This record gives sequence, C-alpha cells and structure tokens, in this order.
Amino acid sequence: MANTSTRLHPTHVVLAVVLQVRGGRLEALLWERRQDPFAGYWALPGGYLDGGGTLETSIRRHLAAKVDVRELAHLEQLETRSDPARAPHEWQLATAYLGLVPTDVNPSLPEDTTWHPVDKLPALSFDHEPITLAGRERLRAKLSYTNVGFALAPSTFTMSELRDVYVAALGHEVSATNLQRVLVRRRVLQPTGERRAPGRAGGRPGAVFRFRSRNLAITDQFAVLRPPPR
Repeated sequence: MANTSTRLHPTHVVLAVVLQVRGGRLEALLWERRQDPFAGYWALPGGYLDGGGTLETSIRRHLAAKVDVRELAHLEQLETRSDPARAPHEWQLATAYLGLVPTDVNPSLPEDTTWHPVDKLPALSFDHEPITLAGRERLRAKLSYTNVGFALAPSTFTMSELRDVYVAALGHEVSATNLQRVLVRRRVLQPTGERRAPGRAGGRPGAVFRFRSRNLAITDQFAVLRPPPR
C-alpha cells in the first residue's frame, strides 16, 4: 500500500463514538482489531467512506456491522481529523460521529465488540482515545444547554433515575431536586401521571416523567451544569 509520501490524495474513514450509561458508568462501544496496524488494540466502529455515499450513510452502514443502528437515539457529527501522520500506513482523514444509546436497550454485539468505561479505556488504535474523550466532552457540554438527555435516559423515569444518568455522563454529583427544577423550567420534561414504588431504601413513591421531545433542541444556550461546591 502506498505510504503518505507517495499517495496524492488521502483516504477518508468515518468513525463513531457510541456512548451508553451502563451499570452507573458512561461506556463506549469498541471492537478489537485482528490485523495490523494495531493488531490486538481496540478501535472505534467505522471504516472507509462509501463511494458515492454521504458521511452519515457510510457511518450508519459501518455501525450496522457492530450494533443495531435503530437503537441509536441520537447521531451527530463530532469532528474531522486531518493530521497526515494519524495513520502509520497511509494518508488518512477521519470524520467522527457521536452516537447515544438509551439505558433501557441492550444491543446484541458481535464477539469482537464490547462496552468499555470511558474513564478506564483499554489501549486504543490510531487516535481513537482522544476522539472518544472528545465525544464525552461534547456530550457533557450538550447536557447543559440542550435536551440531549433524552438519548441516554429510558423512555420513562423518576428524577432519581434521571439524576443517576446525568451523574454517570457528567462525572460529578447532581442534585435530583435541582435537576428537576431546571428541566421543568425549560419545559424539557413532562409528567406521565404515574408513580413508581420506592426502592429498598424506602421513601415516598416517585413521580414518573418523560422527555417532551426526542429530537435535539437547544434549551438554554448559556447554561452550564457544574459540579457542586466542596
């Protein structure tokens, strides 16, 4: 294969940072490479850009080999990387996407693919680690000023359950009371009229909510969800 010094035009790959809150942790979908370069390392799902296809149709096709793309609640373009040295075997551009999976689905995966905690990633190939972390930072930012929580949360939830999703994604504690006040004020949440029995810790039955919309919308462009003061 031609190296970066002889190829006249770069190849182009599409990648996906697919995130889900699993067991109280934010995790990323990765697959184990079997061939060089980086045989034995883990990688983001993706592949070469389809001839005649768009970036989004290409990443959806590649993702379909790893996970049921119908279970993605949200997919957006994240970034493009163009460092000529990012791939050791060829001159290669990479366009990455961010995909989110709700907690109430458990996609079936091929044997070479599994979930890994974002805060404890294995050895990743190419520049996939900084791309994964960029996906986490994009998610954290959008949890502050959009309704993107719909793409991580189950279809219905108590505020305690939603708080746990936000805590896992943001990486810091969040008050369920404050979260409810903020999201209700922004008209992001809608009560279902149901109540859920308390857990083993006891307490009153919890009101059940859903997101009003499952389409991305800016709700407060200047908002930031910060860690509580110590």
